[in-house]
Amino acid sequence: MSDDAAGALAGKVAFVAGGYGGIGEACAQALAREGATVVVAGRDAGKAQAVAASLEGEGGASAVTFDARDVPSIHAAANDAAARHGTIDFLVNCVGTNQIEPLLEVTEEAYDRVLDVNLRASMFLAQAVARVQVAAGRGGRHVHLLSVRAQLGMRDRGYSAYCATKGALVMLIKQHAVELSSHRITVNGVAPTVVRGEMGAHWLANPVTREHILSRIPLGRVAEPEDVVGATLFFCSPAASFVTGQTLYIDGGLTATQ
Repeated sequence: MSDDAAGALAGKVAFVAGGYGGIGEACAQALAREGATVVVAGRDAGKAQAVAASLEGEGGASAVTFDARDVPSIHAAANDAAARHGTIDFLVNCVGTNQIEPLLEVTEEAYDRVLDVNLRASMFLAQAVARVQVAAGRGGRHVHLLSVRAQLGMRDRGYSAYCATKGALVMLIKQHAVELSSHRITVNGVAPTVVRGEMGAHWLANPVTREHILSRIPLGRVAEPEDVVGATLFFCSPAASFVTGQTLYIDGGLTATQ
């Protein structure tokens, strides 16, 4: 959003799941700058509280804890946030994990963990927040963070679980969009390529992988956290009131060429 739109989200409550990770924290900070009350949610209470305490915005901030693999704790966290702040207007789901295992070596334990965190948690975070929003009757927005791996396989690396969950999340977004449309709740996804920061550091630190990545992206660079934040704020803004069921690829043209 532009500088003259400061406070555009004043009066709104944003539940940012995974809000102390690199992208999650960037989203939390941006929402706070736009005036939203931000609830930083995640498994680590200390990290969630630290980010909440650091946010300087018109709406204030708080922290709640939940375990992405524990559905009752997901519901408890959403209900806690709604009880504190009156409702939840935005779900920004930045929860995700990966474990690289070649197809011939994939273990049930690792596959199930990635499935639980990347897909199952997305389902029940959406359910928990949607229940609050439907009861409130004032509409709402859901924004899920995905990856270009929702559309593209990963060559020479064991990404079975990760790609499967991100691809499935695209369809979950579409299904939730149509189910929640009558309640004026929109559901969309933001799918970046490699993002500069903690998660993408191992790709960029290696000259070989860095060159490989940059050579495949038409715009010649990786995503910055601000690129992901911009798309997320768009989906939460009035400008996106007629957009639902969509996944926006923040990829510098990568998926246009593959």
